[in-house]
Amino acid sequence: MTKRVAIYARVSTDKNQTNETQLRQLREVASRLGWTVVAEHVDEGISGAHGRDKRPGLDAMMRQVTRGEVDMIAAWSVDRLGRSIQHLVSILSDLQARDVGLYLHVQGLDTSTASGRAMYQMLGVFAEFERALVRDRIAAGIERARAKGTRFGRPAMPAKDAAAIRAAISQGMGIRAAARAAGCSPTTASKVAKQMAAEAQAVVT
Repeated sequence: MTKRVAIYARVSTDKNQTNETQLRQLREVASRLGWTVVAEHVDEGISGAHGRDKRPGLDAMMRQVTRGEVDMIAAWSVDRLGRSIQHLVSILSDLQARDVGLYLHVQGLDTSTASGRAMYQMLGVFAEFERALVRDRIAAGIERARAKGTRFGRPAMPAKDAAAIRAAISQGMGIRAAARAAGCSPTTASKVAKQMAAEAQAVVT
């Protein structure tokens, strides 16, 4: 079956070549291998360090991938897809999840060949390794922050606000009335009321 291929080209502001040069070479490859080019996506004057949100051509191509409209994407070189390992890992993961192939002209990577598929699988291993490293770095960072006393989640309620809510509830006010008196939300007043009830129950038991 003929492969449906989307071509991607990008040059940054310090370009030494044009997008047309990349497109011409990739068209020649597609013609030689019998691929059907269904789309050409171009980002002009945009750094490869940017993600999809700032690269409309790349974003349009990846949306085609998501919709199942292509079997393979072709780029002149891996650095045309991205210069950030995080962005490359994200792109690779999306392609593999949808069984879409990858052709990189300069690197000679072609997943339609046995050696290309083997390299593609190796890239997937490295991609997963990078994600694991990121998770480990985040976890280590959180532990270091906690060791230094950094608190995570929503900030604690100011003591004076909690005291005002407690006083209002002790005077017999309902949740909404206590919230108005303390100048806080009913949700906050409800949390304080539940805490007061739990404390009272603990004293009884």
